Amino acid sequence: MIDIKFLRENPDAVKENIKKKFQDHKLPLVDEVIELDAQARKTQQEADNLRAERNKLSKQIGALMGQGKKDEAEEVKKQVNAQAKRLEELAEAEKELNDKVTKIMMTIPNIIDPSVPIGKSDAENVEVQKYGEPVVPDFEIPYHTEIMERFNGIDLDSARKVAGNGFYYLMGDIARLHSAVIAYARDFMIDRGFTYCVPPFMIRSNVVTGVMSFDEMDAMMYKIEGEDLYLIGTSEHSMIGKFIDTIIPEAELPKTLTSYSPCFRKEKGAHGVEERGVYRIHQFEKQEMIVVCKPEESPMWFDKLWQNTVDLFRSLDIPVRTLECCSGDLADLKVKSVDVEAWSPRQKKYFEVGSCSNLGDAQARRLKIRVNGENGKYFAHTLNNTVVAPPRMLIAFLENNLQADGSVKIPKVLQPYMGGKTELRNC
Repeated sequence: MIDIKFLRENPDAVKENIKKKFQDHKLPLVDEVIELDAQARKTQQEADNLRAERNKLSKQIGALMGQGKKDEAEEVKKQVNAQAKRLEELAEAEKELNDKVTKIMMTIPNIIDPSVPIGKSDAENVEVQKYGEPVVPDFEIPYHTEIMERFNGIDLDSARKVAGNGFYYLMGDIARLHSAVIAYARDFMIDRGFTYCVPPFMIRSNVVTGVMSFDEMDAMMYKIEGEDLYLIGTSEHSMIGKFIDTIIPEAELPKTLTSYSPCFRKEKGAHGVEERGVYRIHQFEKQEMIVVCKPEESPMWFDKLWQNTVDLFRSLDIPVRTLECCSGDLADLKVKSVDVEAWSPRQKKYFEVGSCSNLGDAQARRLKIRVNGENGKYFAHTLNNTVVAPPRMLIAFLENNLQADGSVKIPKVLQPYMGGKTELRNC
């Protein structure tokens, strides 16, 4: 959510930003919110004037009563009572106007960074750099569930009976590999100075609307029936929510946290929750990283965060590339975003395994995350990035470490988490 003062003073810049995001249907909202904001401020001013007048009249009543002028005091009391009724009306009108302003402001997209490429969809995202040499072996790479099935490592049929499509049972060495990757990612981030955290897996609605847009909320979140609770779609939500309505001493910044959690997503509108595969699913586990920092430091932290993911995947012998997300592919709260994609030898192309985002002060403004600095209070900047998210990451791992004889190589850094195993072999 952008600053209403900025919108008020720079409506053309806000409209131009909306055009860059190809959301022209939102252009009328700028003028609408300016008009509503003006009405709200006018209402507030009238209420403030009435309160000042009421204070004067109250003092006048006291003076008249002291002089024994009871009848005159009663007449003044009538004026005060009339003003009290008007103040109630103004307070109600001001709240209604401010609620309308807030609702609209939460749908107007954040101002994107000038470096963001302009494009309508993810098809126009721009490759930044490749890391590692993508290899296509001279033997056939099976579909990822077929690789898992060779190790008796996955049971989709039972999961479908228990929970429906988009769920899975991981078994044996594949399940162990899944946990090993998560544990390795946790320690990888701790070694980089991040504080480990296991957050709540459910959050209240005010946190949900603080960390994401209404469109994202509708497409992603599962609501707990009868309660003001939602299952998290990513631990970023509860991690950022940890700082809701706080004032952080500037000396304590940055806050750098890495978290483990299960994640739950409706995947509404997704092109196929695959019945066979585990690429797009309703439930998965993830290691996440978030940063709360000073505004001037967020570009530096943005680069550090996506580099962490690149480094982790390269340590597991998986080639990756980074993509700069274009304007039309950015969620409304994001200032800038980079996707990390892993190489798929089977498909002979890259696919997304993580996303790094700088949200500027949008989440902090919604959640009232403020910093107490030398020159006063200001809103913090928040950033988030995927460290690793199996089982999607397992697809890249299995394809890139599969050997011609059907075994799967275990990279050296992962071997301590796999009981010293150097490879997986078919049963």
